[in-house]
Amino acid sequence: MSIINNLFAFLLYFAGAIALFGGFLIAYTLVLPLHEWRLIREGNTAVALTLAGAMLGFAMPLAMAIARSESFADMAVWAGISLIVQLLCFGALRLAWHNASTALAQGDMAEAVILAALSVVLGLLNAACLT
Repeated sequence: MSIINNLFAFLLYFAGAIALFGGFLIAYTLVLPLHEWRLIREGNTAVALTLAGAMLGFAMPLAMAIARSESFADMAVWAGISLIVQLLCFGALRLAWHNASTALAQGDMAEAVILAALSVVLGLLNAACLT
């Protein structure tokens, strides 16, 4: 019977993680003044790299929330807090770099690498704070 319970818990946490990750992607793309998906389909590697960094930056605290939570509700609360923190950090980065959106839309890889790396670093710090 415990295998069934474990499978149910796995599926619940995995579905919750996918939903939270999807919510992050929706919120992230709504916050940005860019049309990420269109630019990525057009081959803008800078935008794709920045989005990949943001996804990794959120996945780390999400994974930590899953690993450290005592219940599904606990995981959802901490993952939600991490989502908000990650979006606030990204908003602060965008305020610091006024021309980042323009640079990314023009394919500036230097800006993309820095923004992606900062997203990953902030996600790692965010995840560490969940321990």
